[in-house]
Amino acid sequence: MKNITTKQLKDLWIKFYKDNGHKAIGSASVVPQDDATVLFTSAGMQPLVPYLLGRDHPAGKLLCNYQACIRTNDIESVGDATHLTFFEMLGRWSLGEYFKEDAIKLSYEFLTSKEYLGLPLNRLAVTVFEGDDSLPKDDFAASVWEACGMPKDQIFYLDKANNWWSLGATGPCGPDSEMFYITDIVCADPNCSPACECGKYVEIGNDVFMSYFQEDGKLTELANKNIDTGMGLERNVMVLNGLTSVYETDAFSAPIAKLEELSGKIYRDGDDITKAMRIIVDHMRTAAVVLGDINLTTPSNVGRGYVLRRLLRRSVRYCLELGITENIADALLQIANIYIEKLGEYYTNLITKRDFILQEIEKEVLKFNKTISAGIKELEKVVSKLGGKTLDGKTAFRMYDTFGFPIELTEEYLKERNMVVDMVGYNSAFEEHQAKSRAGSDRAFKGGLGGNSEIITKYHTATHLLQAALRQVLGNAVSQAGSNITEERLRFDFTFERKVTPQEISQVETLVNSWINQGLEVVQLTMPKTEAVKMGAIGLFNDKYEDVVSVYKISDISLEFCGGPHIANTKEIGAFKIAKEESSSASVRRIKAVIN
Repeated sequence: MKNITTKQLKDLWIKFYKDNGHKAIGSASVVPQDDATVLFTSAGMQPLVPYLLGRDHPAGKLLCNYQACIRTNDIESVGDATHLTFFEMLGRWSLGEYFKEDAIKLSYEFLTSKEYLGLPLNRLAVTVFEGDDSLPKDDFAASVWEACGMPKDQIFYLDKANNWWSLGATGPCGPDSEMFYITDIVCADPNCSPACECGKYVEIGNDVFMSYFQEDGKLTELANKNIDTGMGLERNVMVLNGLTSVYETDAFSAPIAKLEELSGKIYRDGDDITKAMRIIVDHMRTAAVVLGDINLTTPSNVGRGYVLRRLLRRSVRYCLELGITENIADALLQIANIYIEKLGEYYTNLITKRDFILQEIEKEVLKFNKTISAGIKELEKVVSKLGGKTLDGKTAFRMYDTFGFPIELTEEYLKERNMVVDMVGYNSAFEEHQAKSRAGSDRAFKGGLGGNSEIITKYHTATHLLQAALRQVLGNAVSQAGSNITEERLRFDFTFERKVTPQEISQVETLVNSWINQGLEVVQLTMPKTEAVKMGAIGLFNDKYEDVVSVYKISDISLEFCGGPHIANTKEIGAFKIAKEESSSASVRRIKAVIN
C-alpha cells in the first residue's frame, strides 16, 4: 500500500485507462442540462446512460473519466467519517466492446500493479453474483479473478441484493463484481464476508456487467453488453493511506487547517468541533462547485437553489458553533477560495467564475445573518404566547423549515428563558419532512435519462433556434447560462443586462417560427473540439480531456455543442411561443417557451 493524494489517484486512473486504449472524457456538469428528472448528477454513470442504452458516443466505445457528483439525500449524516455531499467518482466504460474477462483483468492490474495502486493480495477481496432461480451463478467471473491471482478464499459469492445492478424497474441491468479492501478489524462472526457490516471489508470499486434489459419483471439479453466501472475517489484515498475518515485526506487538510486558524480550535479537540469542521468544509466545497458549474444555480427557496441555500446556511450555523461570530462571510469565503484553487485544475469553471462564486456566497451569508435576526423576532412572538415551559415540536420545526432558524439556536434561546423544546415532536416532524424529501428525490431520479420522448426531442432543437434568435435580436454577447426541458416547456437562461422588451420578444418568436416553417435540416457532426471552435460552434462544455465532440448544425443559423436528442428537420417542431421572460439572477435573464 502506498501514500497517495487525490490528484495522484485521479491522474493514475486516467493514465492507466488511456494506456489501455480508453479515451479520457471530461466530467459532465453537476447540474444536468435539459434534465428535469434529477437535481444533481449523483453517480458517475448517470451522464453516460444514453450511450449505455445504445447512442454512439463521440469519443468512441472505450471511455474513462473522473465525474463530479453531488448527493444530498443524507445531508444530516455529513459530519461522520464518510458522508460527503460533493464527491468525485472514477469511471471507465466499454460500450459493447470488451466484456467480463477483459474488464476484470484491467481492474486486477490497476489494483495490484506496482506501477499503479500496488495493493497486496492479502488486503483484497472480491464478490461475484451467486445466482438465483432465473440466472446462474457467475462462475466465469470468479474463474477470471482466480486466474489473475486472487486467492480462492477471498472470492465470495453473494446474492442479488449485493451483486446485482439495475437502472430502476426498467432499463439495463446485470450482475456485478465488487472489490474490497480488507482492514485489520477482527469480526466475531466466523462467516464474515463483504456482506457483513462489521467494517472489516471496505468497498473500493465495482465492475458492472451490463448484460440484460429489464422490463415488467422480465429480463432479455442486450445485443451490446457494456462494462461500467466506478471507484469513489475520496474513499479510495482514505483506504490507500490507512485513514479512518475521508476528512483526513488531502482533499480537506487545507480547509480544516484554515478553520483551526480562524476559530482558534483544533480539529480533534472534541466530537462537536470535529463534526462542525467537517460539515463546513464539506458544504463549502459543494457550494463552490455548484456555483461554479456551467449550468447556473443560485441560492433560492426551490430545487437546486434550496439545496445550495441550505448548505450555505448550515455552514453559517456551524461557524457559530465554532465560535466564529465576527466576519463569518469572510471566513467562509476563505474556505471557498481554497477549493477554487485546489479543484480549479480539473474544473476550470471554478477559476473563471471565481468572482461570481464568492459574491453569491457573501450575499447569501449576509442575508442569513438577517434571517437569524428575523427568526429571533418570530421566536419572541411565539414565546410570548406560550402558557407553559415547553415549545411544541411542530412550531420548533416550522422555525427551522420556514424561517431557516436552526433548532440549536431555538434551544439556546429557550434555555436562556428556562424553557425547553419538545424534541420528540420536533424529531417526528423532521423525520416526516425527511421521508417526503427522500421520496421526492427517489421519484426524481429515473436513471438520468432526462427524457428522449418526441416532445422532449422537439424542445431540444427549439432551444438551439431560440438561442440563435436571441443572438440575432439582442447581439452576440448573449450566451447560454443554463437550460431545463420538460414535456410541458423549455426554460432557457442567458446572459443579458436588462429586461427584454415586448418588441424584442416578438422578433425572437417570429424568427424561430420562420426557421421552423422553412423545414431546415438538423445535422449532427462529430469532430475534434478544436475544429468545432474554429467553425464558430457555441454551447456549454467544460471537458478538459475530451477532444472529439458532438455538434448540431441547423443551416447557417445555429452551430452548437450538444449531446441531447434532436429531430431531423425543424418543421417537426410545431408552433413556438414565448410564455414568459423574467430575471433569473444578476445579469441573467430567463425565457420560458412552449411549442404546440
